[in-house]
Amino acid sequence: MRTDIEERAVRLAEYITENRATVRAAAKAFGVSKSTVHKDITERLESVDSALCAEVRRLLELNKAERHIRGGLATRQKYQTASGGRGRAERGGAVQQSCAEGNATSGDTR
Repeated sequence: MRTDIEERAVRLAEYITENRATVRAAAKAFGVSKSTVHKDITERLESVDSALCAEVRRLLELNKAERHIRGGLATRQKYQTASGGRGRAERGGAVQQSCAEGNATSGDTR
């Protein structure tokens, strides 16, 4: 007979594998902490369903290997949204021009 915690571990594992979800996404969906999700799927699940545990571990390793890419994409999107979708050259050109104008009017003789 499974306990509620073991059942939650199985449901979390199934959710992660079906949706290719991250630990953070699973935690949000189930209303628990990331630590709880991680403990459930790495420790508790192994004693309940070792095959499902192995599948989830492979997916977690993939997520871990790809997280730097997701972080970079999120940062890129953040700054594209903040700049109104302008490219780096447009933003940089405007900043450099305003800095040059500011130095000329402030009496800086560098």
